[in-house]
Amino acid sequence: MISLATAQPSRCPDPTAKAIELAYLSFERPTLGEAERFLADFGLHVTRRSADTLWFRNAGRSPFCHVVKKAHKARFIGLAFRVATRQELEALSDLPGASAIEPMEVPGGGERVQLIDPAGFAVDAVHGQAEVEPLPHREPLRLNSPETHSRVNDTQRPPVAAPETTKLGHVALEVPRFQDTCAWYAQHFGLIPSDVQVLPDGSPAVVFMRLDLGTTPADHHSVAIAQGFAPHFGHCAYEVVDADAVAMGERWMRERGWRHAWGIGRHILGSQVFDYWNDPYGAKHEHYSDGDVFTADQPMGVHEASRAAMSQWGPVMPRSFISPELSVANLCSGQCLVNGLNPFFSVYEF
Repeated sequence: MISLATAQPSRCPDPTAKAIELAYLSFERPTLGEAERFLADFGLHVTRRSADTLWFRNAGRSPFCHVVKKAHKARFIGLAFRVATRQELEALSDLPGASAIEPMEVPGGGERVQLIDPAGFAVDAVHGQAEVEPLPHREPLRLNSPETHSRVNDTQRPPVAAPETTKLGHVALEVPRFQDTCAWYAQHFGLIPSDVQVLPDGSPAVVFMRLDLGTTPADHHSVAIAQGFAPHFGHCAYEVVDADAVAMGERWMRERGWRHAWGIGRHILGSQVFDYWNDPYGAKHEHYSDGDVFTADQPMGVHEASRAAMSQWGPVMPRSFISPELSVANLCSGQCLVNGLNPFFSVYEF
């Protein structure tokens, strides 16, 4: 029996705004060429470039989903949500520390308000971006089952190529102020907790938060937040058309010499078929397919945290997947250290 004496992440009944889409992620990298080579093999396409910035898109209608800026050090900057109305931008701009509404000189244009979450990550709220024509991609393969044959006198031959990413799905973050950060995303962007993983004493360690789209189904999570001892980028995830695309991506990335992180498998929470790869700077990027979608009335699930609880099948999550970098800076920032261990780290490692 899980003890739930500790408060769990919850919904906000009247958020400042409601995010309707995870819009883009922003990174800094010392070498734009290496960043571009990895992301092209991963399945993203450069849609604009300047002397110090690359904007990437996927096959969907978003004008861009991934930004890489030239800098001396590799760093995750933050994320952005799309909101439905300019009035929501105005409400967000009134928050302490928020920027004024400003025009965006980026593909698709639009306006934004810049905020900082309790972990120190930059969070943009954007509105008014122009959509683009989707890129062509193959349809999901038609599958035969023992009793239903959807494919007769036909064969399966998916192309050997970089996987066609169709959507930015989610981002996972480790944060030192777990409860404050969860509450911030619920209060200001209306995110809903789909599932929470708890430690043996009932303390929440990981939460998967989805968009509140009412009766329209939303991905199981757009943001995953884990208890950590310092702000840290966990991974980002892009959806592909089917499990064969995940597997073909595994072949494509491996043949091009990229470093594998974990997979192929199927998650328990969210149900995605997944495969993770490290970019040249150690940041994890996930291909996934067949994820769960929930409407707003789906209640939150509570589960014990463990490495075994991370996948239904496939390799057990390797220790290297969640091991934090043991640096002086990280150890000195240990606001969440308990007996010298990060709680999230200790549950999954031992």
